[in-house]
Amino acid sequence: MLKFLLGFFSAILGFALALTQAAAEPFPSRPVKLIVPFTPGTGIDILSRAIGQKLQERWGRAVVIDNRPGASGNIGTDAGAKAPADGHTLVMTVNALAINAGLYKNLPYNPVKDFAPVGRVALGTLGLTVIPSVPATSVKEFVAMAKAQPGALFYGSPGNGTPHHLAMELLKSATGIDLIHVPYKGSAGLVADMLGGHISIMFLPVHVAMPHVKSGKLRVLAVSTATRSPVAPSVPTIAESGVPGYEVDMWYGLLAPAGTPKEIIAQINADVTAVLAMPDVRDTLTRQGLEPAPSSPEQFGALIRTDIAKWAKVIKDAGISAD
Repeated sequence: MLKFLLGFFSAILGFALALTQAAAEPFPSRPVKLIVPFTPGTGIDILSRAIGQKLQERWGRAVVIDNRPGASGNIGTDAGAKAPADGHTLVMTVNALAINAGLYKNLPYNPVKDFAPVGRVALGTLGLTVIPSVPATSVKEFVAMAKAQPGALFYGSPGNGTPHHLAMELLKSATGIDLIHVPYKGSAGLVADMLGGHISIMFLPVHVAMPHVKSGKLRVLAVSTATRSPVAPSVPTIAESGVPGYEVDMWYGLLAPAGTPKEIIAQINADVTAVLAMPDVRDTLTRQGLEPAPSSPEQFGALIRTDIAKWAKVIKDAGISAD
């Protein structure tokens, strides 16, 4: 009996020591997987690889980019939600996360309960863009033109429920204009059709639009963010152009599975913030039209919750579905 008890307590002690060693194990202790829920070569993928490379150098552990596209980012995001909560699996997300919460009735994950926010990473800017044959040269003129011919003007987007689509629906709601939506399957065909004069109006990422603005093929009337874009500092915001309170950020940020220890979240946040301050990283992001914009985990969590409520209302009011 004594031998049994000694063996039992020895096993308990060994288990406790193993737990203590695991808890004391520095992060990361093995390669870190960074899930990108979109295809390689996209802005979010380039952003993830730029940050991942620097984190790899900083941590001395591989940071593996895992592209899992599909269903507007839901496939990769769901995989991240179900990963072990130890910091070794992260998800790079975009504001589509908040949009999808109102767009899809049966998401396989909860964007708030199933994740621990790590922090916002960067901001992108959309521009209200028209072709030269559109006579409006300002938001005020554009709104007046649209009101003079309700339901007669068409605008394009890369797809139903995309940030570009909802940015226009928010503008419609704020100004009372009536435009017809023409959804495309992605950006490439849409931009080509716009340059060909087949689509005359859309919200386009400013860094994509500006080369065509310089060649005279497009005109950006205003940007969607609360402040002017460093990519196009002479272009006013929509809010300062007569639509007070209008703001649409294309934000990007990092998530970890819910239950990830707070000390690991804090370490990742601090390391990502340090990486975003590096000049070569800033240059890489600027070329993609992105502005480094780190935040605390708490600030990022608040942003996600605010945007979920904001876009749910826009989606409901406009009668948008994921079909």
